[in-house]
Amino acid sequence: AGLFSAYEFYQNGHAEVQAGVDLRLGEKVYGENCVACHGEKGNGRGTSASTLKTKPRDFTTGIYKFHSTPSGSLPLDEDILRTISRGVRGTSMLAQLHLSQEERSAVVQYLKTLSPRFREQKPGPSISIPLRPHEDKGLISLGETLYKDAGCVSCHGSGGKGDGPSAEGLKDSWGFPIRPADLTLKPFKSGTDPEDFYRTLSTGLDGTPMPSYADSLTPDERWNLVYYILSIATHERPRGMMGLVGEETRGMMIDMRAAMAGMMKGRGMMDRNMMMKDMRGK
Repeated sequence: AGLFSAYEFYQNGHAEVQAGVDLRLGEKVYGENCVACHGEKGNGRGTSASTLKTKPRDFTTGIYKFHSTPSGSLPLDEDILRTISRGVRGTSMLAQLHLSQEERSAVVQYLKTLSPRFREQKPGPSISIPLRPHEDKGLISLGETLYKDAGCVSCHGSGGKGDGPSAEGLKDSWGFPIRPADLTLKPFKSGTDPEDFYRTLSTGLDGTPMPSYADSLTPDERWNLVYYILSIATHERPRGMMGLVGEETRGMMIDMRAAMAGMMKGRGMMDRNMMMKDMRGK
């Protein structure tokens, strides 16, 4: 009835997936919700990709920007699920909260079949995120010094606006131009909690020039840097239709076209409206 075992799928030359996962459901969810941006083959070259500044992920490489594993390692299933569930703020990748937990979990397993890396390698261990210390001005001051000494100024600029001397000409692993984040603007792509920022500093953002600081900064130093960066994030990104920021509006329009074209069968725009209401509350 469309239910694949992990063994059967692995034997057919695909990535190992969780036992009992309905991969046909994952493929269906992908076709109805992801193809417009990520493409039928998962190479990030969907029909809408060329119109976006932040390019859709190329799943065929197995390189994922947001993960809790060491730099260069494959993500855990929960890392991919977190991105699907939360979305990536400021980009066209919206939170897919109109999908059920079963559907989101199924598409995670389907995405893993698109890259041979998941067949050949296993994810590294999840990094440890220690309890954050109590925030105070002293830690923020130490973080400000680290911001300069660790080289953050080079890309993000002295004021954190993403205008550092090395900002121009940066490219991602696919050769697309990429801009350092403006750290003065909220919300951040990786999440809203301090732990999200700590994770980013610890793992880096694979496929981008943003490195991991797991080896160069101690856990306490990373927390100090987190607190400093949060202290300069004093502005909100301009909000447009339905409170969306950046290319989220573009993502919403892409989703609306998909719905009207019948790609999201059985999904009314009410599901999307509820999703956007939830996003605005974050």
